[in-house]
Amino acid sequence: MADRPLEQPSFVDAEESTNYAVVAPPVPVRNVRSAPVARPAERQRRFIATLDPYLLIIVGCLLAVGLMMVYSTTFDWSYQTYGDESTIFLRHAGNMVIGVIVMLLLAFIDYRVWRRFAVLLLLVVIGLLIAVLIFGDDTFGARRSLIGGSLQPGEAAELGIVVYMAAWLSSLRAKIRSVTYGLIPFSILVGIVGGLVLFQPDVSTAGMIFLSSGVMFFLAGASLLQLFIAGSTAGGIGLMLLVSQRLGYASSRVETFLISVNDPTAAHYQVQQAMIAFINGGWLGVGLGNGRQKFGFLPAPHTDSIFAVIGEELGVIGATIVVLLYVAFAIRGFQMSRRSVDTFGSLLAAGVTVWVVSKALLNIAVMTALVPPTGAPLPFISFGGSSLVVLLAGTGLLISVGRVRARQGQSPERRSVVASYDGGRGNGRTHLSRSSSSRSARQKTSAE
Repeated sequence: MADRPLEQPSFVDAEESTNYAVVAPPVPVRNVRSAPVARPAERQRRFIATLDPYLLIIVGCLLAVGLMMVYSTTFDWSYQTYGDESTIFLRHAGNMVIGVIVMLLLAFIDYRVWRRFAVLLLLVVIGLLIAVLIFGDDTFGARRSLIGGSLQPGEAAELGIVVYMAAWLSSLRAKIRSVTYGLIPFSILVGIVGGLVLFQPDVSTAGMIFLSSGVMFFLAGASLLQLFIAGSTAGGIGLMLLVSQRLGYASSRVETFLISVNDPTAAHYQVQQAMIAFINGGWLGVGLGNGRQKFGFLPAPHTDSIFAVIGEELGVIGATIVVLLYVAFAIRGFQMSRRSVDTFGSLLAAGVTVWVVSKALLNIAVMTALVPPTGAPLPFISFGGSSLVVLLAGTGLLISVGRVRARQGQSPERRSVVASYDGGRGNGRTHLSRSSSSRSARQKTSAE
């Protein structure tokens, strides 16, 4: 009887110590409390690690070329106008800084957030396009900008329609081949946005809207017959506008282009001066800043004609490098589209890629006399605040698509699932068995 009080406490202490050792180890508690201290630095490392280095290098090279060429094409104009050679260049550099900040911000935000705001974004774009027709600045017979030329809603419409189309088309699924749910709403939406841009008038921007939307419609699963009907309708409306002289400047440019096919000397003045610039440049160019066509010969050498200045000062080799950079952008963009985690991200990445590359191809085609002259700038290189900021915003969305894919590939949860299927004999089963044992231990603790 005297020994019984001693045995009971010793038995209870042994059981309780065993439970505490298995069920509630003190190490996870200390890790949870210390995690917030390192969280900001950890988030920064994760953000940098998930950025796509190839896309950043490509865009960085294009921006660097843009800085060089904008300075080369504006230093004389800036000196004559402001008494300082770098005033216009610094304005372009400021726009680039703003664009890079917007790009990084959109890259940090999960792109799937914008799916919920796609309708609101489209309504804002349509409202701006209507506002520019009513209150826009009248320049050379066109109304394309607001607030003294600092805001061009047409540029925002190009990106806005890409985001909306990605959200809408990804929600249709099999209904996209339906005339009621697919072709008719698609034609109405694109027709409204593109039609408002045509009324400015701005044929090149409207063409980018039609082209990028059509490619996204096809990639989402539309049939070739639907594309043929939509393309024929858009082409017929455009032809009617040209014949009716509603787009007078475009009609004259098309007529001049058709005549120049048989007689190159009758080509448009801008095209003739661009050809002279390429001939002067040769293979290696005359040197950065030494071009002559930018001094009063080439119209808008810092925007529309900047590729001709590249050909004159950097030669065929320099122009080819620029073209290859856009090719690399296209390859990387479509790779990110193919590897996206969902349909919305895939269509968004493809739409942004098609939009950027199409703008580049249009500008290059105009300077090489392959299509009639238009007012399309060269992406990431030409001077222009709205265009540069919107293009970098689209690049930020593209980076965000890649970041979401990279985060899912690096998350511990995904690694455990992959291990359970790919390496079931090794770490996968060990991890799952440890997880199940810890869960059973926690359940036992809560029951006690």
